[in-house]
Amino acid sequence: MNKEDSMNAEVDVAIIGAGPSGAVAAALLRKAGRSVLVLERQHFPRFSIGESLLPQSMAYLEEAGMLRAVVEAGFQYKNGAQFVYRDQASAYDFRDKHSKGWGTTYQVERAVFDDLLIRCAMEQGADVRFGHTVLAMKTGDAPVLDVIDEAGTQYQVHARFVLDASGFGRVLPRLLNLEAPTRLATRAAIFTHVRDGIPVEAHDRNKITVAVHPEHRDVWYWMIPLANGRSSVGCVAEAAFLDVDEAEREEKLRTLIQSEPTLNRLIGNAPFLMPVRHIGGYSANVEKLHGAGYALLGNAGEFLDPVFSSGVTIALRSAHLAVQTLERQLNGEVIDWHAHYDAPLRKGIDTFRAFVERWYSGKLQDIIFTPDQTPAIRRLVCAVLAGYAWDETNPYVADAARRLDTLHEACMLRD
Repeated sequence: MNKEDSMNAEVDVAIIGAGPSGAVAAALLRKAGRSVLVLERQHFPRFSIGESLLPQSMAYLEEAGMLRAVVEAGFQYKNGAQFVYRDQASAYDFRDKHSKGWGTTYQVERAVFDDLLIRCAMEQGADVRFGHTVLAMKTGDAPVLDVIDEAGTQYQVHARFVLDASGFGRVLPRLLNLEAPTRLATRAAIFTHVRDGIPVEAHDRNKITVAVHPEHRDVWYWMIPLANGRSSVGCVAEAAFLDVDEAEREEKLRTLIQSEPTLNRLIGNAPFLMPVRHIGGYSANVEKLHGAGYALLGNAGEFLDPVFSSGVTIALRSAHLAVQTLERQLNGEVIDWHAHYDAPLRKGIDTFRAFVERWYSGKLQDIIFTPDQTPAIRRLVCAVLAGYAWDETNPYVADAARRLDTLHEACMLRD
């Protein structure tokens, strides 16, 4: 038997990508007794952005049998978000929210977090191949993947179904020409890690800080305290605002940090711990999140914007919904993937989108920084910020765009 033949595989489910959605989907499928092969182009641990989780995601980690490993890993505890603009500040405690469920979570170094999750999936019996790249896919009732490893050996994977959890790699949207326009503007981010050295009494490390540029309200920063005295810090703006040569990125980010009063006070001169990175054009969409023999998870299907840290939560929610739907199909039911997966997942994505769009228009910023906010309404908004974007008992989920616009009008009348 040659090497190619020995690497060929027949499995119930092939998963492209070993990030959070792929790892959780693999673990859930193994719990159901399915054979799973995960194909990951990179080697773990590897750097990734998206370090601030939302409490909603904890339920999916628990469901996948990963909660204890995450809790014991020593990540930075998180209980909310603080928003700042010039001399205004507004903090949301995720434990004081409308929706039932987790109110706390963690801020994580994704290299460690992602590696932890896929190792948990491997311990549950998932076969994971690092350094393997999917070249092509034959769709249909018996999908086939053409794969190549780093030694150049090509082989095939025959599966009953394929889940694309490739994140920003967007393997199947690229290979199958599934891309669709996104309504969001083309934005970019520059970011790094700093040795923050912030005294405990000077700042609440249990909350992400989202700061608005003092002169440009569509430009914002994140500061995410991590364990061991590090923080992730970055700036998001329309691509042209951050369009500098690679050699100038460090100076650009340092200048931007020092132009925002809160961040300047906390980390204005903090040493950068790695080269300043850039990511652009990350907002993405597809017409459908499923097709003949496959479904798209997380960022492989749609990515909105990092402002509310929704990426990992959407990824884990997609894994949960896709596995629920796929299990029914593998058990012999005729499944309408649009009704059982696509539409329910997009409901929460559309909720987040309504919040993101109004953040950049300034309406949501006006709401967040309105003084003397009504506690009941504040808890409803807080629930979405905590990731509960699928809880339709919340009017800011059931009818997000109209409700936010009406709330904004009321806030402006109060002024």
